[in-house]
Amino acid sequence: MLKHIKETAAYIQSKISFKPEIGTILGTGLGGLVESIHIKHSISYEDIPNFRLSTVEGHTGKLIFGELSGKNVVVMQGRFHYYEGYTLPEVTFPVRVMKFLGIERLFVSNASGGMNPDFEVGDLMILNDHINFFASNPLIGKNIPELGPRFPDMSDVYDKQLIKTTKEIAAKNDIKIHEGVYVGLSGPTFETPAEYRMLRIWGADAVGMSTVPEVIVARHMSIPCFAVSIITDLGVPGKIEKITHEEVQRVAAIAEKKMTFLFKELIKTL
Repeated sequence: MLKHIKETAAYIQSKISFKPEIGTILGTGLGGLVESIHIKHSISYEDIPNFRLSTVEGHTGKLIFGELSGKNVVVMQGRFHYYEGYTLPEVTFPVRVMKFLGIERLFVSNASGGMNPDFEVGDLMILNDHINFFASNPLIGKNIPELGPRFPDMSDVYDKQLIKTTKEIAAKNDIKIHEGVYVGLSGPTFETPAEYRMLRIWGADAVGMSTVPEVIVARHMSIPCFAVSIITDLGVPGKIEKITHEEVQRVAAIAEKKMTFLFKELIKTL
């Protein structure tokens, strides 16, 4: 793996003219942040050695390099998912590469189902913790000490200062925002009512099919993480309705303006 990471990072470095400070992964229907970036380089996933292809609608499949709020950033416009048939090391490979490109922080967004009865469709939730309910863990296998420790600590996954600053920004700008626990499942099915009930009993506020593997790998490499969920549907008893991927994209596209604003303002403080 290490050979492939270095090979991919070297290829990308040959195509760009600066070192990115912040890495960002954009979730389903959340590619609009790219419109706020002063783009300097754009590389299609299909042109990057050892990268996989994003096969899901709403995931463009480009690595964007540019300036956002005065900082050099690299943005994944579309991510990889376990349910696409990729292994978790393949899903999280771009995070490894971004670390070797020089990122100091990782921002992640996702579309998720809300299980907290206080949530409404279109709300934002800052992740303060997560539950890994994927079938595996991206760190299973021989550990590579150059990447991180064999047994990484997960008691403080999401950066508290970034959370505090974002909540302050939201309050000053009258943006409704929640804070809670995200549970990651493999997908691709949406959850049954019984599964929603179980996950809520476990202590989860929102559920989705991404984010957890990427954040585990980022923390393995000591990258501070910040993540936001857009609540695109509800898994609350009495409020559960049939959901489609198209509806998830529609709601995410409407709410992403708030998320984009928060990301931009947060980056200004760094």
